[in-house]
Amino acid sequence: MTASLTQSTELTGQMIIAGEAVRGSGTEVHGIDPSTGAQLEPGYHHGDLGNVEAACAAAAAAFDDYRATSSETRAQFIDTIADNIAALGETLIDRAVAESGLPKGRITGEVGRTTGQLRLFASVLREGSWNGARIDPALPDRAPLPRADIRQRKVALGPVVVFGASNFPLAFSVAGGDTASALAAGCPVIVKGHDAHPGTSELVGKAIADAVASTGMPSGTFSLLFGSGRGLGTALVTDPRVKAVGFTGSRSGGTALVAAAAGRREPIPVYAEMSSINPVFVLDNALETRGADLGRAFVASLTLGSGQFCTNPGLVIAVDGPGLTAFVDAAAAAVTESVPTTMLTPNIASSYAEGVAALGKSATELARGTETDAPNACRAALFVTDADSFVTSEVEQQEVFGSSSLIVKCSDAQQVRDVAALLEGQLTATVHTDEADHAEAGKLLSVLELKAGRILFDGWPTGVEVGHAMVHGGPFPATSSSATTSVGSLAIERFLRPVAYQDVPKSLLPSAIADGNPDKIWRRVDGTLTQA
Repeated sequence: MTASLTQSTELTGQMIIAGEAVRGSGTEVHGIDPSTGAQLEPGYHHGDLGNVEAACAAAAAAFDDYRATSSETRAQFIDTIADNIAALGETLIDRAVAESGLPKGRITGEVGRTTGQLRLFASVLREGSWNGARIDPALPDRAPLPRADIRQRKVALGPVVVFGASNFPLAFSVAGGDTASALAAGCPVIVKGHDAHPGTSELVGKAIADAVASTGMPSGTFSLLFGSGRGLGTALVTDPRVKAVGFTGSRSGGTALVAAAAGRREPIPVYAEMSSINPVFVLDNALETRGADLGRAFVASLTLGSGQFCTNPGLVIAVDGPGLTAFVDAAAAAVTESVPTTMLTPNIASSYAEGVAALGKSATELARGTETDAPNACRAALFVTDADSFVTSEVEQQEVFGSSSLIVKCSDAQQVRDVAALLEGQLTATVHTDEADHAEAGKLLSVLELKAGRILFDGWPTGVEVGHAMVHGGPFPATSSSATTSVGSLAIERFLRPVAYQDVPKSLLPSAIADGNPDKIWRRVDGTLTQA
């Protein structure tokens, strides 16, 4: 059943395919208020293969016209999406709070982040360097061989499938960074909404669909479906019209999508953000001068948002001694005093409990948060082990999604570096130093550059700035593609590819590489950056 969309904020329990409201025919799912366990209305039915076919066909039909739009036209479209989301106001905030258990302040901030990153990509389009324009003018008199006129720009890959994340119902979901960057690149987007927040997804999906209609974009520029990852999700990834995938979620889910995409007749890139324990290295002099203060600050980062951040500090590595003892004592005391907070879903809460129990069988428990009878609550947990045990234990090296962390005691600075070198790929690595630690920090830094996408000093990894220099990525298993980022303006590069134009008639050249620089953008002409 289909119906035309309106700008109403009433929830209908329907998907969106190319501007039409469509009711699924599969399994019915409901949002759950994790703070109470109450089921939220309306119900949403999963889509089927017919819905996948319709969404992919519409996206493919929209691609040529959408990618041909000017940078300014797409920028206005993306700005309109941001305006529409902001206009939802309390309706969106209240629904996201109800479906996630996150506090209103956190969701309000996430709305701002979502609209902010949309506007960032609108500004990227207007600035123009995303085109990657390069011109090597012809050199007909060059000896021994002349050079042809060769020009380069970047073009959109094609329709993109985006999987909404569970832990960010807005900023990494229907209109999150993957969607924003793909739309900016000129790619139609099909979103598979997360079952944990279907109402929030519908509201944001309507905001995008309304922007598609009001700015005159092709109707297939955006669709929103619901369904299981192994069913509908795999069908989307393996559809031959889909050219790239954005995913934020579990390691098992991400690797399954990578395998499905690689098994296609035409393999496609999957940009999956997956697993990271985000090690924190506290060096000797920093421990000696402020070990207790660092211990307390660490727990504040650990327990933020029930630890449900992909950058949560799940590991502390330091040389054993009096300074580390002060750190451990202060951290354990702070954990003991911490009040349990609601986790995003019952499944996440049960997985956290299982992970903590498994870690407790391998490492030594130092502290737990206060006890509670509240449903789906996260009781913070702190453990300790030694380096020899850590490097041989698969359990101790696994991510536990939530407010759980492990302190690894090393015998000396060399063992700290040895442990760092054995770690899997990470989104972040944090180093705390005093000036007297800088020589040792320099040695550690050369190791961490090969392990993490973002290295930060004297801070905490929770919180990812959306800007031009940010890298939110890293070697496997942090992501499936270590050369990219899912946050920041560089994220647009994932959905573009370079094309060279050799001796193309001037009347046929795209404006980004045409003579006279009609778009007034920075270009590399004969090796020199210029706006001429």
